[in-house]
Amino acid sequence: MDWDIGFYVRSVRKTVQYVKICSLYGAGFFYIPGTDTCLKVGGFVRAEVNANAGGSFSVLSSGRLPSSIQASEETWRTRAGVSFDARTQTQFGTLRSYMILATTETNGQVGGGGAANGPGVGNNPGGSGLAPYTRLWSNAAFIQLAGFTVGKTASFFDFDTNPYSNQTNFWGSNYGGAGIDVFAYTAQFGNGWSASISVEEPASRRMSITSTGSATATPWAYGNQQVPDVVGNIRIDQAWGSAQVMAAYHQVRGVLTPGLGVTPTESSEAGWAVGGGLKLNMPMFGAKDYVIAQANYSKGVISYVGQGVNGGFALLNEDATIASVGPAFDAVVTNANGDMSLTKALSVTAGFEHFWSAQWKTSLYGAIGEVRYDDAAAAVLRGAAIGPSADWSYSQIGSRTVWTPVANLDLSVEVMYNNLNTAFGTAGLIEDKNWWSGIFRVQRNFYP
Repeated sequence: MDWDIGFYVRSVRKTVQYVKICSLYGAGFFYIPGTDTCLKVGGFVRAEVNANAGGSFSVLSSGRLPSSIQASEETWRTRAGVSFDARTQTQFGTLRSYMILATTETNGQVGGGGAANGPGVGNNPGGSGLAPYTRLWSNAAFIQLAGFTVGKTASFFDFDTNPYSNQTNFWGSNYGGAGIDVFAYTAQFGNGWSASISVEEPASRRMSITSTGSATATPWAYGNQQVPDVVGNIRIDQAWGSAQVMAAYHQVRGVLTPGLGVTPTESSEAGWAVGGGLKLNMPMFGAKDYVIAQANYSKGVISYVGQGVNGGFALLNEDATIASVGPAFDAVVTNANGDMSLTKALSVTAGFEHFWSAQWKTSLYGAIGEVRYDDAAAAVLRGAAIGPSADWSYSQIGSRTVWTPVANLDLSVEVMYNNLNTAFGTAGLIEDKNWWSGIFRVQRNFYP
């Protein structure tokens, strides 16, 4: 019996010593037993309720706006995820693989009579009607080695990733919340300077193509993918902050198929986007304070200017009459020859965050953007209706306060004012709209 106890104690001691802390990459890593690979396991659990907003504080883009005599639209969401970060030293540098697996349950309650879209459709909450839905998702799964990044992650066009807000961004290029497939290379030049070139999956950046159509022909739409988006940036990261300039190419390929067995008609144009971002650390206000901003301009690819635009606005009044609209198409086919008018868009996002203490922080942020169509495109879009111009703009200003009562537990309250300047003028049933939205979120992060 004594021999059995001694053997057990020695076995336990040996097992505990075998799982070792890995200090090469920061807190939380440990060596996978029997290997030289370091692993970090992390994750989060989040619960939130949104008022006049979709899940993850996305902007309401369709349905009816609430009034004082009807309840506001509410969206309840619970989300949880676990992440794995594995790293190994090689002759080419650190080999890293990272992935996150998460689940989301969303329940859209529409007190104001708005419609609820299914999962992954538009910016509205809910599943079928008012029923909740649950889905699995991942916004990151990539491999990195010797400057190369392959897999699903944020776009290399992104700079302002909205750290000052819980919002699923409307304006700005930030694709980190959804992730996009990339094959990229980053070169480091020293003193904080770097440059990246990335080929990225193009369908995620498509907004849509439209035309007048006809009684015998299918309207124009995007054709199959042929060419990936090509993104490049030049960046600097130093003690004062960081800055980046970036550009992107996007194929705008429209296809019209008149009927079965007939060769499709095709039209293709080069869409593009440019942008610039700046982040300044503000230690004169607080040790962690910062201000960040990004400006973007695009032609033929709205998503680089407004990743969350998702088809634009179609808001209704309480009596279901049209209230305010904002059409969003990458291109409009303006005649039978297939000539395409590429849509122009621009946006600016900015935010400032102040850390009152280790437990409290408050941000102030804003965004503004505009979508512009030429006269030929506007004539197609308005049809027989109302005002001459299809241009529209949307702006927002908001503030978030976060309380961290204990490490890795965040309780946040955020409010945002929204203003939509409608397309087609302010005649008849069309009018500009203003509304408030808010979110309360509790999030527990379980990583060191």
